[in-house]
Amino acid sequence: MKKLLPILLCVVAVLLFAGCEKDKYPGAVVNEYISMLDLRGIYNNADVVLGSKELFGGEKIAGVVVSDHRSGNAPTGLLIMQDARRLNLIRGIAIDLGADAANYIPGDSLEINIVGATLTRAGGVLQLKGVKSSAIQKISAGNTIAVPIVKSNLVIANPGQYESTLLTISKAGFDASYPAGTTYLGNKILKDGFGNLLLHTEPTASYANDPLPFLSNFTGIILNYNTDTVPQLWPRSAADVTILASVAPKIAALIVTGYLADVGGTSVTDAEYEYIQLMATRDIDFTQNKFSVVTTNNAGAATPTGFPANGWATGGLRTYKIDITSGSIAKGQHLYIGANKNIYGPGSTDISTANWFTKFYSTNAGDGFGTATGNLLANSGNAGGIAIFDLTNVTADTIPIDVIFYGGAGSVYSAGPPARGYKITNTDYYDVRILLLRRYNHISTWGQIQVNWVLPAPIFLSLVVPTAYLPAGGVPPERLTRCHSLYHLL
Repeated sequence: MKKLLPILLCVVAVLLFAGCEKDKYPGAVVNEYISMLDLRGIYNNADVVLGSKELFGGEKIAGVVVSDHRSGNAPTGLLIMQDARRLNLIRGIAIDLGADAANYIPGDSLEINIVGATLTRAGGVLQLKGVKSSAIQKISAGNTIAVPIVKSNLVIANPGQYESTLLTISKAGFDASYPAGTTYLGNKILKDGFGNLLLHTEPTASYANDPLPFLSNFTGIILNYNTDTVPQLWPRSAADVTILASVAPKIAALIVTGYLADVGGTSVTDAEYEYIQLMATRDIDFTQNKFSVVTTNNAGAATPTGFPANGWATGGLRTYKIDITSGSIAKGQHLYIGANKNIYGPGSTDISTANWFTKFYSTNAGDGFGTATGNLLANSGNAGGIAIFDLTNVTADTIPIDVIFYGGAGSVYSAGPPARGYKITNTDYYDVRILLLRRYNHISTWGQIQVNWVLPAPIFLSLVVPTAYLPAGGVPPERLTRCHSLYHLL
């Protein structure tokens, strides 16, 4: 009996310990919702019938509907919804509901009991089958859907991550092999400069027979069909296509490639020593094709104060126009706009051997508008800008062929009504249709400039040789010295 007693005590201790383990979290309840990130992770190349064990004790998914069957461009019978429940990562799932899928529209918030459903891949698309309509509860409608802008190379590299989610491919066009008049119908190769996706349009789509635009922002749902080697983007309606250019745009014949906005800091006058570097994309005879350059200074004391009522043509100390009506330049050559032809203020390297169009702006009024100024290019900290026009009659409504802004804020845009600001154009920096974070932290809409970096002085900023002056990572430009040569500007 004495020998049995220690054994019995051990058994009792083990039982008590096991009992304590069961009550480690007294009152705890397993979350009834499983995120779509975790749900997608359950699938491992074989169908899974979902039970409480497979769902880690959960029962439901909850998310917002992104599919829309009303315009005829949605996968037959599929309801598609997404969430960001886990780690704030957007993930989606397709649900085979047959005809009932059309009962739900984007913005509907749903809870769905998926116990007993089968997680499977059909045609390459991960989806739930066997979900009953009675298992779906609509919580609310009209919810806002955040739509991320994603580059195509990321979608191609991570197709499962983006499948069944709503996103935008921005500034994209179509393969050059398509002849003029080609319509959306079918699969079309979509290019955004980062990779190629397939834009898919069903015959039933309301816009299937519309001609392909030259450049657009395309919103849609990503689906990975096993009939294709790259993901498909399905716009839900014509409203998901924001056309930036219906036809190929006119290529700017003259573009801004650099500028010197401050000479030697506050101890050296800027008057007649600031300059702008342009480059021709084709041969130009300025006696036959007249151009103009307009600069804007939005320092608080620059008059007329307030928002620029006449945009680039406001005049006074706000905008200054220089007409280029003589001389010529060959394709690929640079043209400098300024007065004294020194690289970095008085006594610095003479660069008069370059192509120059001379304008003594501190002693002469602008051509048509603009008061003589010692600061052709602003350096107050508020936004300054340069615009090129392929004409000389610039008004409030004239759109430049190229434009660049730098500096901070200032009175540059008012939504009105009426709207007041500086017209911009589509470039690699700016987009006239939607708010986009652009290269070097530029943000812009029509006429609205919110520039989040301040130009360090004294520097020459090159816009086309970022490896030498302003790398994509935001490394400050190279500072000029009085001994630098023209080579440092090229």
